Amino acid sequence: MHTKEIDLIVEQSSRKLLQISIPPVRYWLLTQVLEKSRKDALLSKTALECTNFSPKTKLLGKMKPDGTWPIAKNRKLAEEAGPGPPIGWTYRTMLWNLFTLAEYNASREEGYIDESLRLLLKWQNQEGYIPGPWTDVFPLPYFNGYALHLLHRFGLWRENGVRRLSQWLLSIQRFDGGWNIPYVMDMHYLPEYKGMRMRDFVELLRRTDRSTIDLGKFTQFPSSPYATMVVLWGLMLDQRLADSDAVKRGADFVLDRFFKKNPHSSYYMTEDHWTKLRYPYRFGSGLHALDILTKIGYGADDPRMDRPIKWLLESRSADGLWTQYNRPHAEKDQWITLIALRILHRYSRSA
Repeated sequence: MHTKEIDLIVEQSSRKLLQISIPPVRYWLLTQVLEKSRKDALLSKTALECTNFSPKTKLLGKMKPDGTWPIAKNRKLAEEAGPGPPIGWTYRTMLWNLFTLAEYNASREEGYIDESLRLLLKWQNQEGYIPGPWTDVFPLPYFNGYALHLLHRFGLWRENGVRRLSQWLLSIQRFDGGWNIPYVMDMHYLPEYKGMRMRDFVELLRRTDRSTIDLGKFTQFPSSPYATMVVLWGLMLDQRLADSDAVKRGADFVLDRFFKKNPHSSYYMTEDHWTKLRYPYRFGSGLHALDILTKIGYGADDPRMDRPIKWLLESRSADGLWTQYNRPHAEKDQWITLIALRILHRYSRSA
């Protein structure tokens, strides 16, 4: 489709979304898609409405002074029976809620957001990554990419811990340009371990000197596109890395595998997972991938983008919006539409 036609779609759908959107969606629509200046009267009014947006103030009001949120009693008991945060539900809840607050245009100075972000860095180990949330035996790049995204988004990019987290993620980039879960998505597939239950395999690793294991030799096992896109989600916000070869290799890895089945049984997702529109981001999707790729700079000059962009355009409903794949949801559909519009806006501008 010609970029002029895409521009018309963006214009029409933006007009519709502007009429029905909640303040945070309207704010990002005005700034990211319609590119209104800070002096714009509607943008100023919307920013003020975001400040007093009820769901945001309620979420801030539930925060504890240490930057955490209350969790369900059964999850709290399970967490206390183990090593404690960041292993457990507290860490996961912090990531999800901090993302929501970032979407609501909250600043680091509001509530205990700054304390929450600094608690993430406090949990960082000597290697540079944040353990958890479901094991301390090996790192989970997905959650570290998620944390890195939030730390950058709230403006902590100058912190030494944030740089160390970026460097650790870069240090485990694999031969194919992607990322996976170390040990689980490579070593666990070897014949001597393949039949082991995950729980038993993790306990074996706990008793093993992992410094003697060379994960770099497992080149027969591919990386995970979903783990890779969330790592990129964090790295792309670092201005020192946005144009780096490492980020480009990771982006190429994701784009070359668009619409393809994830090969890992521990994180198995079929081909149609790419085309399921959902919000918020949890475990990667085609929508998330395109948001990342266009932010990095992939656009109309790359023919590999043609099919994903065509899919996104064809996913638009007759009313001009994009809706959640399983059932419509008034607010989530607004966020999905916003993401689709900023993807198309970036794509068109790239031409």
